Amino acid sequence: MMTNERWSVEGATALVTGGSEGIGRAIVEELARLGVAVHTCSRNEEELNAMLNQWKSMNLRVTGSVCDVSNHDERKKLMDEVRTIFNGKLNIFVNNAGISGPCLKPTTQVTSEEYTSLMTTNFDSCFNLSQLAHPLLKASGRGSVVFISSIAGTGSAAQGVAAYSSTKGAMNQLAKSLACEWAGDMIRVNCVAPGFITNSMSKPVSFLRTYC
Repeated sequence: MMTNERWSVEGATALVTGGSEGIGRAIVEELARLGVAVHTCSRNEEELNAMLNQWKSMNLRVTGSVCDVSNHDERKKLMDEVRTIFNGKLNIFVNNAGISGPCLKPTTQVTSEEYTSLMTTNFDSCFNLSQLAHPLLKASGRGSVVFISSIAGTGSAAQGVAAYSSTKGAMNQLAKSLACEWAGDMIRVNCVAPGFITNSMSKPVSFLRTYC
């Protein structure tokens, strides 16, 4: 007979990137309500501190770091902090941080700088943070990785999202590859591909609702 205890995450540890707003914030709060000790990050220090104070008032166990995931050195520093806070073990890694702009425009108008920024933030960070998280996830005995992708990476017909879709398509394939490669380490890897979500981050690209 199955019980709630079988599926409980009470006492687990989690890293959720980009957790101060949008989908990431919802994930942080849901995990914390379920008894998970959560660490999150944001590149906006003021916004992060405001959310940490709010979570504290809600009696949620959430810590945070300022981190621009597009920067390799900051990614390494983030994972070093997570290793210290959680004593070398991580149960859950949610790779949520990402951007959509400024590449939401016709492909011929996307500059190399814009493309590089998008790819570095959305995909390079996902790949590298997964590498850095692996020993902590393995040490936990049963790790779980969740990538927050997008339907744009699965064949969306939306216009002006070629560069963005490419980063999410790469993320989808990475999840499949790591799921096979890391199964022997007792690490599950899954990818969630939401549709258009209305929040503060999506307001500037609300035109996409015409296509999504």
